[in-house]
Amino acid sequence: MIISSANDYREAARRRLPPFLFHYIDGGANAEYTLQRNVEDLSQVALRQRVLKDMSALSLHTEIFAEQLAMPVALSPVGLTGMYARRGEVQAAVAAEKKGIPFTLSTVSVCPIEEVAPAIQRPMWFQLYVLRDRGFMKNALERAKAAGCSTLVFTVDMPVPGSRYRDAHSGMSGRNAAMRRYLQACTHPHWSWNVGLLGRPHDLGNISKYLGKPTGLEDYIGWLGNNFDPSISWKDLEWIREFWDGPMVIKGILDPEDAKDAVRFGADGIVVSNHGGRQLDGVLSTTRALPPIADAVKGDIKLLVDSGIRNGLDVVRMLALGADLCMLGRAFVYALGAAGAAGVEHLLDLIEKEMRVAMTLTGVKSIQEINTDCLVQLQRELNDLKGA
Repeated sequence: MIISSANDYREAARRRLPPFLFHYIDGGANAEYTLQRNVEDLSQVALRQRVLKDMSALSLHTEIFAEQLAMPVALSPVGLTGMYARRGEVQAAVAAEKKGIPFTLSTVSVCPIEEVAPAIQRPMWFQLYVLRDRGFMKNALERAKAAGCSTLVFTVDMPVPGSRYRDAHSGMSGRNAAMRRYLQACTHPHWSWNVGLLGRPHDLGNISKYLGKPTGLEDYIGWLGNNFDPSISWKDLEWIREFWDGPMVIKGILDPEDAKDAVRFGADGIVVSNHGGRQLDGVLSTTRALPPIADAVKGDIKLLVDSGIRNGLDVVRMLALGADLCMLGRAFVYALGAAGAAGVEHLLDLIEKEMRVAMTLTGVKSIQEINTDCLVQLQRELNDLKGA
């Protein structure tokens, strides 16, 4: 099929992947209203077209946490990325490095830190949860530091797993899940050969390294439920802030008061995120959550954002609403599942091209010039975005 957008990669991934994997990355919590609003609300942000501005010197380069980026985009941490392509975390990291942007490795990756970090020259970012097993957390931080990871992304919106109905229907969880996954693999021979057979081992690499034994896919859902910690509070992050001497980003912020708490805590950045609509259904889209957070803390802390970002237009919209950097999750995994590292590189090429078109036709020559002046100032829409 012809691939010209992230939506095309979504369809290509749907065709290639076993349903339990496609729906795991494609789905959200409960009735998936927040998942839908993430995309719909962002698509409705109106850009202000300007012309005859001599845009011959346009640049997408930016800097965050003393890192030079080719464009204001990073790849988000996504669990089980290694199940979407053979050793998928390595492929995604290599693609991100080629395009001059950061890759973030998930705690629950298939490939461990020690496999991914040597595959690239650029320091990768590492994502961590607050877990009941503080020994694992300390071990993971020590290994990330030893591997040269530059930035810690600390996810705080998952004290318990969300209610994801699709997983039970697809075979990711629920009754006879292992048999259903096996049957699905049999009907997807390309994936079965390339990933199912040649992509082994299929375990949670970082956790297996710590436990000294394989932690396979069949243990994944149970392990998550048993190890996430609903008692999490800001005090639980203090020892991590003391231990980690690089930039620390708090991921999962939707409220201005929580953003202010992150500033008081001493975080270097936050990710305005609703976990892609995969945790609490019915919360604000990040498009609506971002403007009031930017009003509260812009300039005091770096503002990253994810959820609903599918193309270069979306990146420009989020920057105009106050973000310093956009993180891609689903979009890059669709591309990875469809075409491996080459798919991720192509997706990033598309996003770069779309950003250049959007910036040229809004009259901004640099990332630093993108602000609310690039938006059509419809007062009702702005009030809606700020929750008025």
